[in-house]
Amino acid sequence: MSTDEWDEALVADDEDTEADDQPEPLFPNVEAWVTEWFGPMMRRQFTGATCWCPEWWQHGEVISRLDALWRAWEALRLDASTGMSVWWRDHLDPHWSLLTDVDRSPMSLCSVDRGHKGEHEALPITPAPPGTWGTAG
Repeated sequence: MSTDEWDEALVADDEDTEADDQPEPLFPNVEAWVTEWFGPMMRRQFTGATCWCPEWWQHGEVISRLDALWRAWEALRLDASTGMSVWWRDHLDPHWSLLTDVDRSPMSLCSVDRGHKGEHEALPITPAPPGTWGTAG
């Protein structure tokens, strides 16, 4: 076996080991996590200053943020010492503050009582002139 072949075999073994070392997620997807863990855990009273949409999955930004929270939760739950504290403080708290603040939330048109009432308009975007990013057209 040549040196290159050995190097390739070692890299392949390392990649296989890394994949095998990764535990399976506790939940198969973000919806299962929200439905089975997050929703039952987050018991809050929603007032005029806070909001939540029961159809959270109708809001793209909410899906993205909750997916990020789920993935961080899956990784940090494995740290038995400070993992969950880090998750609550560094991940959930900033996202939750934005997601439920009626003045800033992508769900601010909705409410727990009235349900899903639509989304805000997408950001207005003007494409950059050709060549701005170093390529023509």
